Amino acid sequence: MQSEPRLTEANQETVPDDSGFASRVRSAVAWRWGTQVAAQIITWTSTILVVRLLDPTDYGLFAMSQVVITALAFLNGASFATSLVQTERIDERRVGQVFGLLLMFNGTLAIAQLLFAPYAAAYFREPLVADMLRLQAVIFLTVPFTALPSELLARDLKFRKQGQVNMASAVVGAVVALALAWYDFGVWALVYAPIAMFVTRAIGLTWAAGLKVKPVFDPRGAWDLVTFGGTLTLCQLFWIIQSQSDIVIAGRLLPTYDLGLYSEALFLTLIVTGRFIPPINEVALAAYSELHRARKSLGPYFLKTARMVMMVSAPIYVGLALTSEAAILTLFGDKWAGMVPIVGGLAIVMPAFALHLICSPVTNAMGRPNVYLATSVAGAIIMPIAFLWGVAGGWSDSGSGAMGLVHAWWIAAPLLCTITLTMTLPRIGLTPLNLARELAPIALACGAMAVSVLAAQRFAPFGTHWIDLVWNGFVGASVYAATFWFGYRRLVLETWNLLRNRNAGGEAVPAPA
Repeated sequence: MQSEPRLTEANQETVPDDSGFASRVRSAVAWRWGTQVAAQIITWTSTILVVRLLDPTDYGLFAMSQVVITALAFLNGASFATSLVQTERIDERRVGQVFGLLLMFNGTLAIAQLLFAPYAAAYFREPLVADMLRLQAVIFLTVPFTALPSELLARDLKFRKQGQVNMASAVVGAVVALALAWYDFGVWALVYAPIAMFVTRAIGLTWAAGLKVKPVFDPRGAWDLVTFGGTLTLCQLFWIIQSQSDIVIAGRLLPTYDLGLYSEALFLTLIVTGRFIPPINEVALAAYSELHRARKSLGPYFLKTARMVMMVSAPIYVGLALTSEAAILTLFGDKWAGMVPIVGGLAIVMPAFALHLICSPVTNAMGRPNVYLATSVAGAIIMPIAFLWGVAGGWSDSGSGAMGLVHAWWIAAPLLCTITLTMTLPRIGLTPLNLARELAPIALACGAMAVSVLAAQRFAPFGTHWIDLVWNGFVGASVYAATFWFGYRRLVLETWNLLRNRNAGGEAVPAPA
């Protein structure tokens, strides 16, 4: 979609009028990310309460079942639905073809999980895992009714109804989890809650998108969708190997209790990268795709996206690393004290992982999923090797077990981020120096924040965990904000103007993807 040109009063040059597109992107980000934040507040309020009612062993068992579900999920066909966002041609038949693929793939996966359940239980030496997996097979039956309507809404940057449905499903999941944990259902509280969420989301999204298309099981005329979606499916396979190899390895070699500590610590530290970046990437893919179809350069938009994501995620992770003890003991209680060094260690490296994650939408939007495929292959090689090394002992003076996995993250995540940036930046017309200049103020502000928090911990401790957490959080946030306001006020104003969709002269400007 090529916008009509307009003249600026300043230089009378013809420039594209992106105001309509910018407004839609801004609205999409506000709804998709805003409702995700609200949904996570609901989920985490419930999670903190549920964690206090359950034991680490329950979370260890749940992590084992999740490995199997996630391993099968790469074949759920969701990538074929994503291809509808990127393609230039869409009609009822092509949508029906994707629907047919989703029904076939997920019906097969549900049956496969039923059959594979006892073998997974035997591998982990936990018979209960088989019963959990049999029940969780129903999740695959909901995928066609979430993936297809979700991507159809995303193509047109319509995230309002999608966000409302996600909020409703979060409430349902939180209520189910808390109620079952309260009535001593143990690990089954963790099993039934996601099922309730998926069913609620499937019903809500199908209604929101007005999905009435009939499935088409004839693939003729959809080769471009199949090839694009197939490449993304391969990417998902390698992503699953990368992201689940730690649980697969540790689930066999570590006690269930230790696995529960690690899996919950990882879940906590992935709040930003695993919960808030995917919604940004969804909007980014749709926005980048529309910009690319309009033959616009994506490099400047990527820099703005990287800056905004890192402005939020980097200080959160630096703060979590510095206050992990107070945070864990305040939120989770003394029985989860073993999480403290794990959370602190993982938080240190998560900014690099966040930067790695935001790269794939820009090259996918350009119709070059091969870049994402290559970085996914790299991750599938680097991460398992690092986890094997870490569990086996890693550095001779650092021990093994859960902290060995943390040390593996310290090596693997920065290496993978470097590889991803090396492959992505040249394809969008950027250099590492361009990115470094964009992110340098964030690094300096985080450094100032870290120094201030360490000083507060040393010279002004209160001795009470929750007071220390509030005090250190206030000090860190204040110094971070002050560093930007007094040292980089232009960036603060520019970011604010982007969110308001206006520049200094009052004209509308393109919002970042």
